[in-house]
Amino acid sequence: MADHVVGKRSPVTCQLKCANACLAPIPNTSDNSTFRDIAGAALSRRSVLGLAGASAITVAAAMAGPAAAATPPGRQAGRGLAFGPIEPVAKTVDSLTVPAGWQWEPIIRWGDPVVAGAPEFDPANQSAAAQATQFGYNNDYTDIITTDRRRREGLLVCNHEYVNPAIMYPPTMPVAEQRAVSLAAHGFSVVELERDRAGKPWRTKDVRKARRNRRITGNTPFDLDGPAAGSALLRTKGDPTGTRALGTLGNCSGGTTPWGTVLSGEENFNGYFRADGTSAEEKRYGLASAPSSYGFETIDPRFDARSGTGYENEPNRFGWVVEIDPYDPHSTPVKHTALGRLKHEGANVILSRAGKAVTYMGDDERFDYLYKFVSDGTYRPGNGRGAREHNKTLLSRGDLYVARFSGDSPASEIDGTGKLPADGKFDGSGEWIALTRNGRSAVPGMSIEEVLVHTRLAADKVGATKMDRCEDVQPSPHTGKVYVVCTNNTDRGKAGKEGATEPNPRNANKHGHIVELTELGDQTSTRFAWNLVLVAGDPAAADTYFAGYPKDKVSPISCPDNVAFDSKGDLWIATDGMPSAIGFSDGLFRMPLSGKERGHVEQFLAVPQDAETCGPVVHDKDGLVFVAVQHPGEEGTWAEQRSYFPDYVSGQAGAGEWKGPRPSIVQAYNA
Repeated sequence: MADHVVGKRSPVTCQLKCANACLAPIPNTSDNSTFRDIAGAALSRRSVLGLAGASAITVAAAMAGPAAAATPPGRQAGRGLAFGPIEPVAKTVDSLTVPAGWQWEPIIRWGDPVVAGAPEFDPANQSAAAQATQFGYNNDYTDIITTDRRRREGLLVCNHEYVNPAIMYPPTMPVAEQRAVSLAAHGFSVVELERDRAGKPWRTKDVRKARRNRRITGNTPFDLDGPAAGSALLRTKGDPTGTRALGTLGNCSGGTTPWGTVLSGEENFNGYFRADGTSAEEKRYGLASAPSSYGFETIDPRFDARSGTGYENEPNRFGWVVEIDPYDPHSTPVKHTALGRLKHEGANVILSRAGKAVTYMGDDERFDYLYKFVSDGTYRPGNGRGAREHNKTLLSRGDLYVARFSGDSPASEIDGTGKLPADGKFDGSGEWIALTRNGRSAVPGMSIEEVLVHTRLAADKVGATKMDRCEDVQPSPHTGKVYVVCTNNTDRGKAGKEGATEPNPRNANKHGHIVELTELGDQTSTRFAWNLVLVAGDPAAADTYFAGYPKDKVSPISCPDNVAFDSKGDLWIATDGMPSAIGFSDGLFRMPLSGKERGHVEQFLAVPQDAETCGPVVHDKDGLVFVAVQHPGEEGTWAEQRSYFPDYVSGQAGAGEWKGPRPSIVQAYNA
């Protein structure tokens, strides 16, 4: 992979996280309509602007209705954070850098105990049983949910995306045991927190007293619900009913719902399976006949999906949005088939004016699509058991849509260089195309089960717009506008592949961009306006754009990935790929979205060598910022580690310590 890593961290990430997707053929070989084909059908610029103005009024009214009452626990209102932006940090620096006057400390690290009875972390003598009770590896989506009125108790909820055996295990550990530990290191952790008073940093509660603590792993039972549950496409020898799946894998970003549950997207699931890789359906999802990335098929037959095994449909049971209830450690987590099967980066919910749960989702693959789901049911306010149980069904039934974008500039002005068109903006209109409607397929020739299990093929058929890897997609709780993070796509414009379009205006796009989408009506609308609020990269380069803000006053930023909002409505952007793209460590950045500071990108922190910034959470009323530091030192080996974050042991490692990297959840606060 070394010659193909552009705008991404390292060949190690490519192998372990996404099964060398850039070496494989692009799964989307459809000839669906491109931007230039459908530009003539676009709304005029004048009508877009007029409807967008009306939309702002509608969204404001919606936020004053059910959505305002549905703020998840722990989402604090208050003032913004004051900090002096840091300078870019060289990619070889093995430390976490925060602004002057700030300090940081880990809340929890890989291997720390989660469940009562968990043994002390000892990476030289790790076991699957131990890992199933300890904090998992490569933490990604994270939330800190306050659970009491005095704001002294809380829950940390985090998923664990993938593992790195080369730096996790001594070479003497049997390979089968390594694989069993790796399977247990995936999934989720739910951890109770406490602190002395509101505004102070958090610490983990003694696991003997933490009744809500929980580990979910690659072997935990999940319910499959929604229209595809029980379908022949989901049945296997191990589950003839097609309603009960084991484990969740490849979980990337996510979201916390208005009713307090946590969603996560199963992203690069294809790399966990060995399959025939011959059918159109398997090829469209990147399934192949080669041995899997981790060799799980050698310890569990369900990961061998080749013909004749009885597990041909096992890959179909991954690639879903999963929902867990962090308040109930005995609840069965759910995979929602109504939201479609794809390489989900995550899922984020906002309530419409009428209380519909509207969920936005991106498919993190080159030239794949943007989706949304609108629930049939409506949200019931309150935290009573009846209301919560009802709300936990909202993602089980509803309508699924995929996005088609149009630009408002002549095709000749979108030349692939990133040069702004004559009107000074990359912008236009779009529509949401129904894939399912009223419990039935809206795609000719496909049943609803086929649409939901093979969602990519359904979206191909209706002519969705090919995007530059939709990562996090988040609606602002302040304005209702939706922010679509397109991290990069270095294949755009290559021979035989789609060239630049106005929503994806650069060929060989290694730095990424962010789309600001405004629904024309409330969140259930089928039409929208859009513009690019950020075209990332070196500010000195001609092909970057910071919403019109002076480029000599912003921080360099590349490969935006996860995002979050603070209480002022500013966007916080975590990056993944800056080391190879512009030579700096990945970090966390703040960008205001309104007023004279709109587009003013400032860097808040930088993560250690080889690490990625994930799961940002900003509680500015408390003066706290949280990030998940993922895969520090990923290019090392057991004998030659490249990072010592966060323990930085200089002498003999003490109990629970290690002279090596440990993915961790970190909190930063003003000292």
